[in-house]
Amino acid sequence: MVLSKRHSELTPAMGSINVGKRYVKMPKAFLSDTGLAAHLLHLTDERLSEEPALCGALLENFVGMELRKQSAWSKEHPQLFHWRTHGQQEVDLVLESGGRLVGIEVKAGTTVTMDDFKGLKALADDAGRRWVRGIVLYSGSEMLPFGDNLVAMPISALWRWPG
Repeated sequence: MVLSKRHSELTPAMGSINVGKRYVKMPKAFLSDTGLAAHLLHLTDERLSEEPALCGALLENFVGMELRKQSAWSKEHPQLFHWRTHGQQEVDLVLESGGRLVGIEVKAGTTVTMDDFKGLKALADDAGRRWVRGIVLYSGSEMLPFGDNLVAMPISALWRWPG
């Protein structure tokens, strides 16, 4: 199991933040083998159809582990953490390198709406000029722009640039 030491607070290395907001400190844990996680949860096709949120949680775990693996050979060596405010705004995964932030939301669905970018917009507002981009990784097949520095990308973009 991999436990992220970085929590939901933005650290001083990333600059100052709005101190009027309260951040909930919750470590993000990933199980390195998503298949093992599914087995330990006794997941079957029937259970996944009854509890579709479990599929989303497993997919988020899978993406988190893929990003953790890829960050090991990246020139940037980004830190990976979770961000959530006391008011329940959150971003599934945040990559931080050199004070720059990229937020990533993971969605199991095949469609994306502007509503899926709410947490990313909140993080962008807090991060200010440190903000680079917000990405929603989803089960669809197209790369879709959603405004300045906001994009939806297929999960397969983790391994290849969509073209």
